[in-house]
Amino acid sequence: MASFGNLLLNENMKIFRRARTWIMLSILALSALLLPILLREGMGASDMPALEAAYTTVQIVFFLNTIFCVVIAAEAVAGEFTWGTIKLLLIRPWSRSKILLSKYLTVIGFSILSTLVVILLAWGISSVLFTTDLETRSTGQVFTLWGYMYVDLFITLAIAFMVSSVFRSGALAIGLSLFIMFTQNIFTLIFNPTRYEWAKYVLFNNMDLSRYMNSGSVFDMIGGGVPEGMTIGFSIAVLAAYYVVFMVISWVVFSRRDVAG
Repeated sequence: MASFGNLLLNENMKIFRRARTWIMLSILALSALLLPILLREGMGASDMPALEAAYTTVQIVFFLNTIFCVVIAAEAVAGEFTWGTIKLLLIRPWSRSKILLSKYLTVIGFSILSTLVVILLAWGISSVLFTTDLETRSTGQVFTLWGYMYVDLFITLAIAFMVSSVFRSGALAIGLSLFIMFTQNIFTLIFNPTRYEWAKYVLFNNMDLSRYMNSGSVFDMIGGGVPEGMTIGFSIAVLAAYYVVFMVISWVVFSRRDVAG
């Protein structure tokens, strides 16, 4: 266990010793602090409820958060091959499974840290700048919606990590993850479960769990609301199945890959 702890520490040091990591966290922090000020001063929304301002800020900054986390995930494995340091890792007394797990846990740890930075700063500054007397949502609703955002990020990171492990290309992992990020609503419109029964099993149609709380989702835009048979439990089960597949593929390929060349 101590040996695995050292491995985790080693992976975290690789991330947090880079200036790029601190620059990304600083950009997220500044964005979370400045957007509520922009909402109040630039858009004149001084009477906006504090929770609504915090939610709006997190929703906007979360796109940046996802991109930065994808960059970390994409280079977790691919970077070792690019820099030629993978051989140095594999000659250590750690199994490939432990090496891959330590990298993945480090990626998840960074995503949790960056998400907390955004939420706490956005919530803190919004509480100072905006009123708390006219809240239109409960704290529980807002935190649930933020949780749904993180689930979307969590699955996107799994995809980036898998592509990084399988193809050893950070650029491909970043590109594919961002493609999924920006086009999932388009694919939902094309492969809509209200028209095709099988489409409810498509990954894109299950990533946005907030549709089960809010109207105005992509499904609502084309009429019919959430398709019959699709519930939050169903979507979580589908996401879990995809997640297991992504992780198994990552583990199998990484465990069996020949790095002699």
